[in-house]
Amino acid sequence: MKVYITGADGNVGSRLLREMAARGHEVAGTDIKDLDITDFSAVAARIAAVQPDLVIHCAAMTSVDRCAEQPAEALRINAMGTQNVAVACQQQGSALCYLSTNEVFDGERGTPYMEYDTPHPINPYGYSKWVGEQMVRELTPPHYIVRTSWLFAHTGQNFLQTILNKALAGQPLSVVTNEVASPTYVMDLVPALAQLVETGRYGTYHLVNEGYASRYHFARHILDCYGLTDYPITPIVAAQYPRPSRPPVYSALNNFIAAQMGIKLRPWQEAVAAFVEHERALAAER
Repeated sequence: MKVYITGADGNVGSRLLREMAARGHEVAGTDIKDLDITDFSAVAARIAAVQPDLVIHCAAMTSVDRCAEQPAEALRINAMGTQNVAVACQQQGSALCYLSTNEVFDGERGTPYMEYDTPHPINPYGYSKWVGEQMVRELTPPHYIVRTSWLFAHTGQNFLQTILNKALAGQPLSVVTNEVASPTYVMDLVPALAQLVETGRYGTYHLVNEGYASRYHFARHILDCYGLTDYPITPIVAAQYPRPSRPPVYSALNNFIAAQMGIKLRPWQEAVAAFVEHERALAAER
């Protein structure tokens, strides 16, 4: 299969390039430095030149606070940029895999969301990604919509790295208890995603590590895995942590459909432990 990946310099996209190539696919990718997804002519020309069987669309404006501060820009990139990719795929007969988010849900139900529960985004990031989902559904019938949540990786900025770095620097930690979702390890997401797109079974999927946690319990487990069991974390509620974006209170995802196909991710606690083990191995090599 010939695969083209947008956002190929990001944590997910860069891993996907390597994973898909290792699985024997012909893979190419691009990022913002050489393709602006908001430029339809450029996107259409690139996909026409490559003529992929599948485009995996990872490129996005992912800072939820920046999206809250610049909602029109979030829509321009996450919605209109996705429309550009979807139309280009439509023109070439390419399938499309779109990476979406748990934040398309409002977090009001109090139990993990299934794949076909009704989205109701409450912040500009979630809304822009939900509009992107609609673009894909309307324009590209052969598609995968893959929602994930609270990604952590060995590079880039993410919650896990932030918590650890603050603790190692001796900084005080205050973490919210009333924001709950599914922590997901990029090293687990990528092979699951690759396995999914090899099935040819189009649809909407939730790919997350099994289980869910509050931000507070996620942070506590991170420090415990690093042996920092005595490092204090002050529990707070979201109202005590002002930020531009309003996250959903409970947006855990249930991987039901992919699991029925044998595509499962391990519990998030095991994923964090594996992350720590990998980090220590990398440190030992330096």
